[in-house]
Amino acid sequence: MFDTMTVTKIIGGFCGTLLIFLLGSWAAEELYATESGGHGDEVVQGYAIEVAEAETGGAEEETVDFATVFAAADAGSGERVFGKCKACHELEDGANGVGPHLYGVVERAVGSVAGYNYSGALKAVAEVWGVEELNGFLENPKGYAPGTKMGFSGLRDVEDRANLIAYLQTVGG
Repeated sequence: MFDTMTVTKIIGGFCGTLLIFLLGSWAAEELYATESGGHGDEVVQGYAIEVAEAETGGAEEETVDFATVFAAADAGSGERVFGKCKACHELEDGANGVGPHLYGVVERAVGSVAGYNYSGALKAVAEVWGVEELNGFLENPKGYAPGTKMGFSGLRDVEDRANLIAYLQTVGG
């Protein structure tokens, strides 16, 4: 069947392949390693990109009144904005995803979806998801509720937030 030389070649081939994979893994680890402060420290991968603040020439930024923008909000446009939320949230009542379902979220008590484990940070900032609370949270989730589990960076455009909230009012409301 097989002589010893053939078996030796097969075993040598497997050992050589394993060695190449181990060396490749080590090389990749060295090239892409991030610094860590020690055991138990959180390791954040990526590169920090510093962006210079834009000069305003001494002019104050114009603040937009959310109530005015919300009064003219378009739920149809909000449905398109909801595409950014679909990865983690469902609209069907009781169907939790990574985040809780958003069926009837406007004017719903914070932390009230059965079967979802909320972070204490959300329960501490508001009692009800009113329009203003949703606006603040959607603008900057981690700034509004420090310690929240929501990893989304937020919607900077006030019109997108207003349209999204108007759309969510139509879902189960």
